[in-house]
Amino acid sequence: MHTARFTLDPAFVVGEVNPRLFGSFVEHLGRCVYTGVFEPGHPTADDKGLRGDVLALVRELGVTAVRYPGGNFVSGYKWEDSVGPAEDRPRRLDLAWHSTETNRFGLSEYIDFLRKIGPQAEPMMAVNLGTRGVAEALELQEYANHARGTALSDLRVAHGDKDPFGIRLWCLGNEMDGPWQTGHKTAEEYGRLAAETARAMRQQDPGVELVACGSSSQSMPTFAAWEATVLEETYDLVDHISLHAYYWPEDGDLDSFLASAVDMESFIDNVVATADHVGAKLKSKKRINLSFDEWNVWYLPAWEARARTFEQDDWPEAPRLLEDNYSVTDAVVFGSLLIALLRHADRVTVACLAQLVNVIAPIMTEPGGPAWRQTTFFPFAQASRYGRGQVLDVRVDSPTYGTRKYGETDLLHATAVRAEDGTVTVFAVNRGRTGALPLEVTLNGLGLTSVVEHSALADADPGARNTLHAPDRVTPHPVEGTALRDGTLHAVLEPLSWNVIRLA
Repeated sequence: MHTARFTLDPAFVVGEVNPRLFGSFVEHLGRCVYTGVFEPGHPTADDKGLRGDVLALVRELGVTAVRYPGGNFVSGYKWEDSVGPAEDRPRRLDLAWHSTETNRFGLSEYIDFLRKIGPQAEPMMAVNLGTRGVAEALELQEYANHARGTALSDLRVAHGDKDPFGIRLWCLGNEMDGPWQTGHKTAEEYGRLAAETARAMRQQDPGVELVACGSSSQSMPTFAAWEATVLEETYDLVDHISLHAYYWPEDGDLDSFLASAVDMESFIDNVVATADHVGAKLKSKKRINLSFDEWNVWYLPAWEARARTFEQDDWPEAPRLLEDNYSVTDAVVFGSLLIALLRHADRVTVACLAQLVNVIAPIMTEPGGPAWRQTTFFPFAQASRYGRGQVLDVRVDSPTYGTRKYGETDLLHATAVRAEDGTVTVFAVNRGRTGALPLEVTLNGLGLTSVVEHSALADADPGARNTLHAPDRVTPHPVEGTALRDGTLHAVLEPLSWNVIRLA
């Protein structure tokens, strides 16, 4: 067996992890909201209809920023529909997901949900720049954030929310480069509208943080040109540019699927290069950061095939959509995507796993029944718990394997995070499907003397999954034999595995 190696040294740091890197996403799509986070009458529901079992799992997951209400849904969203007495809220057709939206869960319920997750949960609100514009964004901002004394802030108080919601982080629309988006625009059209909206929102509150829409994937025909055009209009008015990416095994190509993070890291590098080019062109000293506010494994072709079968006169409430059931293989790819985000923590300062419950999600529920963890739950929870601090620069020397899409690719994908107390956590994926991978990590100047824990997510059956009837089929397990000798960490990574190695 060939050995993979890298060196860790506190003198070589990528950047500090922003807690927002462990954000997620709640969209009015399928059962993410209804029978997901919100189910009045469920045995665990509180007096506001929030499922207690889901809240407990969300806290365990370690979610921070939560993006809302979309996604594609936001481009038809009327925020006024989602406030006031629930029984008085209108039912609307949702064009994005061909569903009926009841609006029983709205803005106040979203804020209540965040507060019950805990103080680490921050709102990340998207405004509708598809079918609406500057005026409606300003009205939503005033309703949500102004203390009192105006018509809209007093309306919020009258609706039972005395305290402002304090939303600091706002998305200026969603995937406006996509022809599927209601109100799709060219880069020039969107860039101008985003700039006008940003300027107005800053007039109301100079302290807001704003995310401009970047490309909805690196494969878009307009990629990079879109970012350049939008940022030339908005550079001095926004703080972040967004990225979205989903991965699945195309045509059964598992080797390329396992290397999906190669594409993710390329995407990040290309957006950074484009943003910095615009900054140089504008002679600006400001730096635009990245908001990777949609990412996941998603079996997109299966969804597209199903969407073609929809009856045009059928507009169901909260149908079962995008309920992918994730395998061990999916979880390893998912963990590798987390590693990619951490490896770019100097520029990726917001990231949102899409989505939180039921819809391509780490948490699944049954109406009136239990909630359980998918395989992807575990890498996220471990990264959120142990991936806080400084990301150390990791340059791997690894055996490689051949892939159809990316050529020769490292079997090892890894990063390491040094916490404030000096402990270090190594996150590592073995992409190899058949062989174990020996790992040696040279530790320079870190003062580490022991292995606290080595856990792995792996299984003899790479297709193993957690289900309603077998919710604990796959969980991380301890790995024996990992040791620190003479300043070098020695470990063996199981085939097709996600690994967390904690050192003190």
